[in-house]
Amino acid sequence: MALPPGFLEELRQRTPLPALIGRRVRLARSGRQWKGCCPFHGEKTPSFFVYDDHYHCFGCGKHGDAITFTMESEGTGFMDAVERLAAEAGLEVPKPTPEAAEAERRRLDLIGVLDAAQAAYQRRLFLPEGRRALDYLRDRGLTEETIRRFGLGWSGESRGALSADLARQGVTAELLTAAGLMREDDETGHRYELFFNRVMFPIRDRRGRTISFGARVMGDGQPKYLNGPETDLFSKRANLYALDLAREGVRSAPLVVVEGYMDVIALHQAGFGAAVAPLGTALTEEQLGALWRLSPEPVMCFDGDAAGGRAAARAAELVLPMLAPDRTIRIATLPPGEDPDTLVTKAGRSAFQTVLDNARPLADALYDLLRAAGGEATPEARAALLQRLDAAARRILDRALAQEYRAALRSKFYAARRMARGGGPVARPIPRPPASAHSTAGERARILTAILLRHPDLLADVDHAYAGLELPPSLAVVRDAVRNWVENVEILDSQALIDHLTMSGLQSHVAQVLAAAPVPLPACAASIAMPAEALQGWWHIFGFLNLERLRDEVAAAERDFARDCSPETQRRHIALKDALNKVMAGEPDGAELAA
Repeated sequence: MALPPGFLEELRQRTPLPALIGRRVRLARSGRQWKGCCPFHGEKTPSFFVYDDHYHCFGCGKHGDAITFTMESEGTGFMDAVERLAAEAGLEVPKPTPEAAEAERRRLDLIGVLDAAQAAYQRRLFLPEGRRALDYLRDRGLTEETIRRFGLGWSGESRGALSADLARQGVTAELLTAAGLMREDDETGHRYELFFNRVMFPIRDRRGRTISFGARVMGDGQPKYLNGPETDLFSKRANLYALDLAREGVRSAPLVVVEGYMDVIALHQAGFGAAVAPLGTALTEEQLGALWRLSPEPVMCFDGDAAGGRAAARAAELVLPMLAPDRTIRIATLPPGEDPDTLVTKAGRSAFQTVLDNARPLADALYDLLRAAGGEATPEARAALLQRLDAAARRILDRALAQEYRAALRSKFYAARRMARGGGPVARPIPRPPASAHSTAGERARILTAILLRHPDLLADVDHAYAGLELPPSLAVVRDAVRNWVENVEILDSQALIDHLTMSGLQSHVAQVLAAAPVPLPACAASIAMPAEALQGWWHIFGFLNLERLRDEVAAAERDFARDCSPETQRRHIALKDALNKVMAGEPDGAELAA
């Protein structure tokens, strides 16, 4: 059966092509695309490339989209492929009803209406009546080639010009209203044109079809910029200005998100052909998804003032839960008082290129944004900052990435504290206890043992490192007893272990290990600590006793994870890497308070 093009387009957008093809083909990044050995013909040198919306093999010529790949790789028919992909994307395949056919016919009618409106607006721009609007665009530095490429136009001085033009083509007021070009008064039922005395900016979908308009008033009228209303074709949340052009431009330029239409147009004219903008609203999840389909690391460009800082904070708040190892953002800050349009107009392409070159990874920008929210001048402010940093990391749903962010943000916090104390940056900021500081080393050994008494199941991960530690005699006795017990039981239960040690005459030793003195045990040694927290805490403390051994453990875990990408090897790798980051950042483990 024939399916509505709108449904098929949404299905393609909801099906990430690299992820779909990656189930059958080992893909590796190649610039902004992915490549691998073609699944359709035997080859040893990869010539199969996957883009955001299609694939192409330069060896055998196979080419297509998500639906085509499913049909080709699984030997299924068109409808079987559509139904399978729709089920994965959470879409319902439309039924061939008369109502569905009528809705699609109406949709096609609206596309035709908007195309006709765009042509009428642009034609009017180059007539004598559009001279004021054309001069305005030229005064803003736009060439005629750029004006025509973006389809810019002129609405006419007063209402009625567009409907008069399109009436000759049989376009009714009802269709103009459905297309978002006219409005109907709720009380009188009278329809009137939405746009007049405005420069017109066509808004296109990712395939280049006009779906609405933005408009800038000439003179001092309000609102200065106006977008068309939501329609069957147009959703502000789901579209981006110039996305159709950015799909091609991103192959040779970074994907940049700026604020306004003129910013986008000026950047394209200056050679930044992958600039886009939201449509009068803050960035949305749908728009972010569209950006990531084009680039794994788009650059968000914000003003260098307080408003720009607030906009950057809102963007970070939106992005954090959606981050993944293969998708993030960078944040660029403009010079105070400048926007991309004025910057490239006054200072040229190189000035904006400098802004992009100085764009910062999200983790770096996020730390500064959170620090600016409350300062760090007092102990209370610093404690609150740490809470904000940890809370931001917890918003990341990918657990491995969340731990990396927590470690990175805390590393910046402790580095800033060292600088504030006058210590300055150091190559290896690791607070090592002096040889005579037996109390600190002893406390660390006690805490390591306490963690294992509360979480004996961790011994499978740490026994080889624990066995090699030089411990005080009382702790060595406990260690030997714990290791012997583990070898002879099937269920590793904390209370069962403590009961066994007590019955073995080691009650006083256990009490000493679990005592709240000389300093309280850290949270990772509590019985309610999560296993991942306990494991990471164990290695963190161990790293202060034997840094080189910790480095060796990290390297071994990386090799194990590369060979066997299982949840177990991933968990161990994350815990060790996080612990090493904390040690290298000098993050306190609590034991130094005993010194």
